[in-house]
Amino acid sequence: MTPFGAVFSTNITPEKRTGIGNWKAEDFIKAMKRGIGPDKKQFFFIEKHYFPVFPYTSFTRIPESDLRALWQHLKTVPPAVVQNKSTQITPPFGWRINLIFWKWLNFTPEEFKTDPAKSDVWNRGAYLVKALAHCEECHSPRNIMGGIKRDKLFTGSKDGPEGESAPNITPDKTVGIGEWEPAELAWFLKSGQKPDGDFAEGVMSEVIAEGYQYLNDSDLDAIALFVKSLK
Repeated sequence: MTPFGAVFSTNITPEKRTGIGNWKAEDFIKAMKRGIGPDKKQFFFIEKHYFPVFPYTSFTRIPESDLRALWQHLKTVPPAVVQNKSTQITPPFGWRINLIFWKWLNFTPEEFKTDPAKSDVWNRGAYLVKALAHCEECHSPRNIMGGIKRDKLFTGSKDGPEGESAPNITPDKTVGIGEWEPAELAWFLKSGQKPDGDFAEGVMSEVIAEGYQYLNDSDLDAIALFVKSLK
């Protein structure tokens, strides 16, 4: 659920009729880096643009080599016949042609670049946070068009996923996680347990259970190092 209406996740198994079994690797890369589908041209021969609830605005930073590795994994997932649901977004926000203008104002295709002034661990954390884990997508406020406010990255959002609020994860000691030690942040991502003994709830608990808990300790430490370095 978004402030503009409901968008449902799609079938990305290699099933040919309802999934992405007819896609090529290049189709997957184009979708991830530019938010454009391989479908036949739409209205007036315009390509099918995806709504940014699919976080290609962060996935664009993933290098092609990693995307090809992800593609190889997806091809091993058991095919499932599951029909996709249509979006339920109120016009004019639900008109895909408007996404062309939205991208002009809110999206810049780019690839992650390391900072030579920073350590390898910091750069690894930056890549995981800004590209693969797309943390800013949930933990940043958005403008009236639904674009991320780049000057307030990671400061939290009242309109997070599924209508939940997402907290400030900057190192501010008053409203952020400045009191957390890097090891405590890494353990939270691994176990879901906060420094005060409470546990993650809602979407974040799912993200940890289905994702972060499988990261190795070095990647968790890298994420913690980068997040603690934020302004």
